[in-house]
Amino acid sequence: MLMLTLAQHRVYRFIQQFVTQYNYSPTTSEIAAGIGIQSRGVVHRYLKALELAGYIDLVPHKKRNIHLRPRVAEKTEFSLPLLGRIAAGEPIEAIHDDETVNVTEMFLTPGRYALRVKGDSMIDEGIQDGDIIICQHANQANNGQIVVALIDQHEATLKRLQTNNDATVSLIPANTNHRIQIYPSHRVTIQGIFIGLLRLSPQPV
Repeated sequence: MLMLTLAQHRVYRFIQQFVTQYNYSPTTSEIAAGIGIQSRGVVHRYLKALELAGYIDLVPHKKRNIHLRPRVAEKTEFSLPLLGRIAAGEPIEAIHDDETVNVTEMFLTPGRYALRVKGDSMIDEGIQDGDIIICQHANQANNGQIVVALIDQHEATLKRLQTNNDATVSLIPANTNHRIQIYPSHRVTIQGIFIGLLRLSPQPV
């Protein structure tokens, strides 16, 4: 059974809950309204992906045409979008990738996403070069939180946040070999808050 993206999983869970409540399947319009989108075409693409992944069957020529396949395993693998690389050193250009990262269900809270760390400026927080970090999308953060900060709308960096009284923002590394970066607050946009990380252990040769 293929891995689901977070959006596909939301659709699948909505269908499960709808069938449990009403004892029949939802229409594409009901799914769109239930998950908060407007396009039935997008819903149709999700349904085709769920069918391809083995979670549902789509019955032709019926309005309520979704049939849940019996006994989908309760413990399903999921994925988060890998949006690009994040600097743990000097800022780098924000890059969008099309990859997804398989994660455990504990990370599947709406608004979470994955980034791959490049650099060692947060190493004293246990965040190493090459780690995949999980972030919660946010536009604001408290002092002391580790954040994804976008500088001048095109450079992203991972640092501990400190908002100063002189309308500046300090982005503080966790490595004495890196300097604190201070910017006027209007140049820094918070993109997310660090939640946790994923790391593969080296395998013996």
